[in-house]
Amino acid sequence: MANENTLYRTHTCGELRMEHVGQTVTLAGFLENIREVSGSLAFVILRDFYGTTQVVCESEAQVRSFKALNRESTVQVTGVVRERDSKNPKLPTGDIEVVPSAVEVLGHCRHNELPFQINRSREADESVRLKHRYLDLRNPELKKNIVLRCNVIAALRRSMIEHGFLDITTPILTASSPEGARDYLVPSRKHPGKFYALPQAPQQFKQLLMASGFDKYFQIAPCFRDEDARGDRSPGEFYQLDMEMAFAGQDDVFAVIEDVFPPIFAQYGLYHTASTAPFRRIPYLEAMDKYGSDKPDLRIDLTLTDATELLGGCGFGPFEGNVVKAVVVSGFEGTRKQIDKLCAEVEVQTGEKAYWFRLDENGELVGGISKFVQPIKEQVIAALGLQPNTFVGLAAGRLLTAQKTAGVLRAKLGAFCPHHMDRERYEFCWIVDFPMYEIGEESGKLEFCHNPFSMPAGGLEVLKQAAAGQVDPLTITADQYDLVCNGVELSSGAVRNHDPEIMVEAFQLVGLGEDDVRAKFPAMYNAFTYGAPPHAGIAPGVDRMVMLLAGEESIREIIPFPMNKNAQDLMMGAPSFVTQAQLDELNIQVTAREEE
Repeated sequence: MANENTLYRTHTCGELRMEHVGQTVTLAGFLENIREVSGSLAFVILRDFYGTTQVVCESEAQVRSFKALNRESTVQVTGVVRERDSKNPKLPTGDIEVVPSAVEVLGHCRHNELPFQINRSREADESVRLKHRYLDLRNPELKKNIVLRCNVIAALRRSMIEHGFLDITTPILTASSPEGARDYLVPSRKHPGKFYALPQAPQQFKQLLMASGFDKYFQIAPCFRDEDARGDRSPGEFYQLDMEMAFAGQDDVFAVIEDVFPPIFAQYGLYHTASTAPFRRIPYLEAMDKYGSDKPDLRIDLTLTDATELLGGCGFGPFEGNVVKAVVVSGFEGTRKQIDKLCAEVEVQTGEKAYWFRLDENGELVGGISKFVQPIKEQVIAALGLQPNTFVGLAAGRLLTAQKTAGVLRAKLGAFCPHHMDRERYEFCWIVDFPMYEIGEESGKLEFCHNPFSMPAGGLEVLKQAAAGQVDPLTITADQYDLVCNGVELSSGAVRNHDPEIMVEAFQLVGLGEDDVRAKFPAMYNAFTYGAPPHAGIAPGVDRMVMLLAGEESIREIIPFPMNKNAQDLMMGAPSFVTQAQLDELNIQVTAREEE
């Protein structure tokens, strides 16, 4: 079918087939490559968004005209379609070629050398790629990721609307609030000394929509957090499927997600098998004890075993007085070099050492700390259920340290042993019953563990008991949940605290009184005093979701214009200095400047 855009082209570069042979067509695209066979014969590859087409130059004039152009110039070619003598079955257009009668240059590439080869741009240095992102995006592999992102977002919107949710946008300029990360602040020209904040999430607004009488809300929401980058998190800006439901609880939210996600993952994912409803529900404490992580990869069949009593007194120094966690791996075929590499990776990731020993094919203890285990060999074999050719990975330390280290060890061992990991599937689970509070690593004081707007399990009564010293605040759980897929946390959500009395009591435990709550959350506090419905919601990360579906390791591969790890846009030159006049207008004085 001919392309509707006939001003510059009648067909796309991915469209022509044998049925077009003999037709006169016009194509437009980027000059990807020219291969000169002789002065009067050359093969040109023309590429556009849809694919590539071979153009055959059969005159000296045509060859010279193409040789005069730099690669990646945009060109319009009019010519006749004919069958290729040497066909390329790997290309959709591999049966045909175009013999040009007219060539027009639409946009000159004025650079003799490109910063990287377009089709191999992903091998280039990341800073070079991000500086020339408009070229990087010409790479069909990267373009495919962006198309996938568009299709997934469209599918999410369709499904949410079919489930009765309204797509409502919420403000980008709002007030700063303590939601766990640093705000991006925007100075106000009309109100000197005051600042807007870019929303870390639409949290308060979506709860206010529930208080306003809307029943089901969602949006593909931009969120802004001034935090460091990592593989599955982009600094600065990210997007989430934000949703909220009135007169709803945890099970209502789960039912929607369990209906929406599996079909999308099965259709668009690298793997075509996804968990079906109901997803497994794992309490937080059980997840940490069994998998050493609150985002376990359930494709791996390995679990943690507590070996504290068994090995704590074996005479190995790091085990004494500590919790010891074991990961037992049957049918292990790794070499000593591979084991050392695996343990080194665990130490780099956790800062803690991993230990090990093996029961070889002859039933003998070998390697690692086996000499400390040898005196209690039979006891260890019985307690851990060891069979010949079994590897035992170990971690030690305080409870949480031992759990987390063993959790990373479990993940590494699962990825190393194909028979212990059903890789080609999307395995979802819910992590539930999170702690409401924790001791902050930096402050050393009681803080909210996740979302401060979550409903505590036990409601007002348990908070009052904690305030009176009758209950340890660290034992209070929240009606809060995480959605996890293949070891990646896709989302956090919760049943919300819709009662201002409970809200005030919850904040008092972290040292904020009623006046503080009113000052920091005036709209939500006041709205709830008018009678708010019980409500619950969740906000799966779109970027992480697409990263999983595309099978990418870095989130920057599925974002059109990402920042680098230092939160810089190298292409646009952001952040940048502004003029003194702009600063004066905003009543801002700069006290320090980064060196240019």
